[in-house]
Amino acid sequence: MAEIVKMPKLSDTMEEGVVAKWHKKVGDKVKSGELLAEIETDKATMDFESFQDGVLLYIGVEEGKAAPIDSILAILGAAGEDYKAILASDSAKAETPKEATAEVTAPAPTPTPPPAPKPAVSSSIPSSAPAPVSNDDSRVKASPLAKKLATEKGIDISSVHGSGDGGRIVKSDIENYQIPASDAKAVAAAPVFVPAGTESYTEIAVTQMRKVIARRLAESKFSAPHFYLTTEIDMDNAIASRSTINAAGDVKISYNDFVVKACGMALRKHPVINSSWLGDTIRINQHIHIGVAISVEDGLLVPVIRFADQKGLHQISSEVKELAGKAKSKKLQPADWEGNTFTISNLGMFDIDQFTAIINTPDACILAVGSIQQKPVVKNGAVVPGNVMKVTLSCDHRVVDGVAGAEFLKTLRNYLENPVMMLV
Repeated sequence: MAEIVKMPKLSDTMEEGVVAKWHKKVGDKVKSGELLAEIETDKATMDFESFQDGVLLYIGVEEGKAAPIDSILAILGAAGEDYKAILASDSAKAETPKEATAEVTAPAPTPTPPPAPKPAVSSSIPSSAPAPVSNDDSRVKASPLAKKLATEKGIDISSVHGSGDGGRIVKSDIENYQIPASDAKAVAAAPVFVPAGTESYTEIAVTQMRKVIARRLAESKFSAPHFYLTTEIDMDNAIASRSTINAAGDVKISYNDFVVKACGMALRKHPVINSSWLGDTIRINQHIHIGVAISVEDGLLVPVIRFADQKGLHQISSEVKELAGKAKSKKLQPADWEGNTFTISNLGMFDIDQFTAIINTPDACILAVGSIQQKPVVKNGAVVPGNVMKVTLSCDHRVVDGVAGAEFLKTLRNYLENPVMMLV
């Protein structure tokens, strides 16, 4: 009997998924455990394996399209089986593109052109070299005005769906054209020539990751009452210790590794900083799992160093490098990003001397780390050259009070100014 395969929930924050690639087509046999598709979540692109044997009768979400969790992803059954009844009766049926529907027993009908995009969405895509536009109506059916607008906006008219008679491209199709998400990065990064006195803009589709970043950070900022504490740390001893360690070891230690280790040990002494607000209760975590914010192509990921207080600098360094590599190649698994109890965001490598970060829920705090700055400092009553680093702790005032945050920063500063204490 035919069975519906639904869009799975592959991460704790996932609300919808994008089918990055189908590994089977309609009519193919599928075995249990065989790779069916690759699904892009808000954090990674993950392999999705079939849970049953059968023939792929129906594809509910075409490649590059998004669908909410529990919507119809596909239908598997026996060859030639009528799946339309089960499709119609399913209470969770979601709207799916007609061109993604196909039957095993007969060729799929020619899809009708999709309706024109909603007028509310508009895009103008300037380009230094407008894409060539064909004037041969035997290849592209378009009005002369639509062709002119496409040339002016640098739009490849062959990629535009026409809403006119017989699929003819008209003026509104060009005006409402939106660049596909897959091309967004290239367009955003491309150099653009804009003539003087010309107003222009580019709109790009919002990725799954960016949607979740926007939602979660807005929820955090507007629900958690943030306050901020900044302190300056003398990094002279940390610089000397790092040079000695790196000269002798195979694994190169970064300053961020020192910060992760120091935070882990400081959190052990100040457990309220390692807490979460749960509404009616405050959860004080006895384990210390530190999330390390990593910038990736589409936004930001926060893989987790588990039991950070119990690990040495070399182990922390190796894990951070491995997780960063997996994040950038979209190979992170849920176990890599779930369960953080505290987060570190470091922009020091970009010469940012100080900033504030939005709390990464469910954590009660996040530490923003700036660059190491050379400047005059006072030591033993004399002004001497020094190396200082500013860190700012963002705190959820529902959980953490000012004194608790200040005491944590004092302990953190003590560890970083005396790195030998982290080795005992």
